[in-house]
Amino acid sequence: MTASAPSAGGPGRAGPPLDLNADLGEGFGRWALTDDEALLSVVTSANVACGFHAGDPSTMRRVCELAAARGVRIGAQVSYRDLAGFGRRAMDVPARELADEIAYQIGALEVFARAAGSRVAYVKPHGALYNRVVRDEEQAAAVVEGTLLASGGRRLPVLGLPGSRLLGAAEAAGLPAVPEAFADRAYTAEGTLVPRGRPGAVVEDGAEVVARSLLMALERRVVAAGGEKIEVRARSLCLHGDTPGAAALARRIRAELTAAGVVPEPFA
Repeated sequence: MTASAPSAGGPGRAGPPLDLNADLGEGFGRWALTDDEALLSVVTSANVACGFHAGDPSTMRRVCELAAARGVRIGAQVSYRDLAGFGRRAMDVPARELADEIAYQIGALEVFARAAGSRVAYVKPHGALYNRVVRDEEQAAAVVEGTLLASGGRRLPVLGLPGSRLLGAAEAAGLPAVPEAFADRAYTAEGTLVPRGRPGAVVEDGAEVVARSLLMALERRVVAAGGEKIEVRARSLCLHGDTPGAAALARRIRAELTAAGVVPEPFA
């Protein structure tokens, strides 16, 4: 179903500042998936792959340098250790081991962020881990524990799905919990993401993606897969970078949001 775009302008239409984030550095060696340089001209926060689902030291260093030069916040996109499956395969990792692996990934990215004159500003899980910590309290707590291990006393924000166990665990630990929405992902009536294996899980029509982004930014709602309009309150909007034409679509989304009075601004 195609969401109709709310009209721009008019009193009370513009929402609060909105962060725009994208997954970057998702390559390995000579293989590259995302157009990092183009996306960094659009987003305000960069979720940088830390080597477990994608990314390698040289890629991490390059993306951190580009992000720092453009004033884009650097976030650690942590995942299960699943390079072959791009972090999208379900895994059962003991909680303590997962916490250690989260800390390891954040620490690795921090080296390159600091070398570029910046810091890791937040943490966001990727793929199967992201979906798991929506409902799994133990795995969510492990992600937060790993974040605390790597933070060096800083209160690193955690980016995740509104109402998730992850954001609840972050709040309980005294970390800023930042809710996000997805421009091009289908939602269930419960406010969770439709699993990628199901038809229609990714919204491919550019006009519809733009319309959904405006609806979420201005009215805090989105049309779910079943046609229901559900509430989606988010401080950050994820623009996926791993699809053809992603950078051009991201530019279009930012332009439409700005025209509607939404100010692109990082949360961290």
